Amino acid sequence: MNKFHCCATCTHFQAKKQSNGMKYLCVRLGYETKPTYTFNCWDPKESVRKLMNKRK
Repeated sequence: MNKFHCCATCTHFQAKKQSNGMKYLCVRLGYETKPTYTFNCWDPKESVRKLMNKRK
């Protein structure tokens, strides 16, 4: 598994600050998630893609 592969690096990941803390959501799946979770639908953000290519 790719060491970059986690929800926080995905284009579908959204973090929202609420009065009772942070809420993390996968907008593609509609699930509440955590930054370290992984799903098969992972689509890395452009900055992560560049970093992965740089480290090849």
